[in-house]
Amino acid sequence: MAAGISQEALAEEMDVTRQTIISLEKGKYTASLNLAYKLAQYFDTTIEDIFFSKSGIGKGV
Repeated sequence: MAAGISQEALAEEMDVTRQTIISLEKGKYTASLNLAYKLAQYFDTTIEDIFFSKSGIGKGV
């Protein structure tokens, strides 16, 4: 996890499982709008910055 928080701690903050966070990081899971919004709020950034690269291809979390 790039922001210095463990997957387990982030999962707890987001009210999801650690496996959900792992799947998001690997690009194997598409976050719900609600989860995407919560992640953006938590990391003080935009949904686009978290999930999309400049080329328009998803980059995961």
